[in-house]
Amino acid sequence: MSPLPNMIDPFGRHVEYLRVSVTDRCDFRCVYCMAEDMTFLPKRDLLTLEELDRLCSAFVDKGVRKLRLTGGEPLVRKNIMTLFQSLSRHLVSGALQELTLTTNGSQLAKYAQQLADCGVERVNVSIDTLDHDKFHKITRWGQLGKVMEGLEAARKAGLAVKINAVALKGVNEHEIDSMMNWAHGEGFDLTLIETMPLGEIEEDRTDQYLPLSLVRRRLEEKYTLTEIPYKTGGPARYLEVAETGGRLGLITPLTHNFCESCNRVRVTCTGTLYMCLGQDDAADLRTPLRASESNDEIYAAIDEAIGRKPKGHDFVIERQGEKAAVGRHMSVTGG
Repeated sequence: MSPLPNMIDPFGRHVEYLRVSVTDRCDFRCVYCMAEDMTFLPKRDLLTLEELDRLCSAFVDKGVRKLRLTGGEPLVRKNIMTLFQSLSRHLVSGALQELTLTTNGSQLAKYAQQLADCGVERVNVSIDTLDHDKFHKITRWGQLGKVMEGLEAARKAGLAVKINAVALKGVNEHEIDSMMNWAHGEGFDLTLIETMPLGEIEEDRTDQYLPLSLVRRRLEEKYTLTEIPYKTGGPARYLEVAETGGRLGLITPLTHNFCESCNRVRVTCTGTLYMCLGQDDAADLRTPLRASESNDEIYAAIDEAIGRKPKGHDFVIERQGEKAAVGRHMSVTGG
């Protein structure tokens, strides 16, 4: 088969990075991500693992070079390792440059070696605090000790680790210094993320929101931060910290959006394609996926959707009483 045309959006951006939520379920209930009493999708609505493989492979045919599996928590999906094993063929062929995942770390002790065996070279692990009690309070259901065991398993398996932390005012803002020193001391990158207005939650996001411009100013009082061109394919801008020798990433959807270089799209576990995390416009890929054994209808649906990829998102944090900018929870489209 001759190569298919790559995905180029109306603003000339090459879409080469796909994030796929393999489940909306999670074994945590982080206060900025989910309501405690969540209603999850019925299993019949989810794509099977075989369908997820076919859909991801169609995107690889269309020029995707980086593929990240997310959730919810991807490692709670039953038999998920069969999907990693199957997708690894694209690494072997050279069609895919990277296969990776974002995880809360709760299942890493069990799966780290299997992930490495499938060609996964690095993982993003979400940790917002090093305080055990506070960790349990933020995640509602999580145990930091289990996550730390997972990090050690990842290290033994040879996986590179990046720690993701959502910066939360009054919660972990005074720990960022110590978290950075811990992460860099362990050989991990640390990326800080501004809280995003996705989904209705019990908390008031204006009480959670901590601008990373303020965090950076505070850190610069103690550390020498130098911007570097390092990229992993995602939206983080990286700084080198002279005193620790480590890298600090900043993801700033509110104070400094990164839309001009966006090369990403997201697919949910039901086969819905979102061209922008911060917009509701979407395309149904499940129907063409199930309509024919040929991928032609899938390719056509992808092309039509990429033609609608917006220039950027419109995130803004509003006071309680205003709806979230986007109604769906982060667990629906994945991190």
